Amino acid sequence: ATMTVLERVRDHWLTAANLVVAVFVGLPFLAPVLMAVGFVGAANAIYSAYQVVCHQWAFRSFFLFGPELAYGPETLGPLVGQHEMYGFIGSPDLGYKVAFCERDVAIYLAVLVAGLLYARYRDALPPLGVTGYAVLIAPMALDGFTQLFGWRESSVVLRTLTGALFGVASVWLIYPRLDALFERAPEPVSSSVSSRASQTAGAASARPA
Repeated sequence: ATMTVLERVRDHWLTAANLVVAVFVGLPFLAPVLMAVGFVGAANAIYSAYQVVCHQWAFRSFFLFGPELAYGPETLGPLVGQHEMYGFIGSPDLGYKVAFCERDVAIYLAVLVAGLLYARYRDALPPLGVTGYAVLIAPMALDGFTQLFGWRESSVVLRTLTGALFGVASVWLIYPRLDALFERAPEPVSSSVSSRASQTAGAASARPA
């Protein structure tokens, strides 16, 4: 039974991974939809759950159902207050924020898209090396740390582009190695026994009478 599970994982891990990522990145978009239609409790549950993995600062988040897709601190601060703009969820006038910040939206959407493309082109795609990975994630590191240290404020475009690069690079680095790992997994016992039995039967039938 254990080897049967391993065999299934080997054959379907990518489909499962893409499905999990799709749900993971989809729920943050469901939160503002629920807010807009009045299911505040369900929406707040999503916002609360995703605070574990994202800061959700409103001035670095996308908004749905409002006049703007995003509000920078210079815009949102005067509207809702400098302190309130961090945890602000939204309003009927401004719309409601996605439960992921802009960079996380870009990262996980890129992981999903790259995972779907990998499913189609996995046999033709060479794995990404560690050096290549470091080069591709360097823009996000530079953008994120200079913002974290207060040297500058990033932009929606930079957060989105650098986050998407990170997501694509992560799939390109990890998924081919997972494929290789599962290919090196031991052959299921049932298959090995069946194969040996077939070989034995073939050898016996080949012997002269």
